[in-house]
Amino acid sequence: MRQALAEAGLAARAGDVPVGAVVLAPDGEPLATGFNEREATGDPTAHAEVLALRRAARRLGAWRLTGCTLVVTLEPCVMCAGALVQSRVDRLVFGALDEKAGAAGSLWDLVRDRRLNHRPEVIHGVLADECAALLTGFFRDR
Repeated sequence: MRQALAEAGLAARAGDVPVGAVVLAPDGEPLATGFNEREATGDPTAHAEVLALRRAARRLGAWRLTGCTLVVTLEPCVMCAGALVQSRVDRLVFGALDEKAGAAGSLWDLVRDRRLNHRPEVIHGVLADECAALLTGFFRDR
């Protein structure tokens, strides 16, 4: 999560919402990272999770990220939750809850929906106070 927080800091310095993500390989080694780049790219899909998943798939040469873990500072939105389900990530670890747009337990629970063919393990609340403080500070300063 510390690495994901560092990525979130990069987003904040670039003027974007400070969300950072890391994809860990099955052995626990960092495989790919990402931070929000919507403002920099003008791409509404340039969320930290999506970018990290894309980079991990490119690095592995396969879209299935079986055995991998996605670590992210903020609970994924519907788009990002769908992307991690589709990529077959085995585990989602996130920090702060997103009560306005969260799709891993707060507003929706897409990642554990029994109607889907893949449901990753979900671990939440990791360094939640630090993750939330970064977001709160960013929006307060705006």
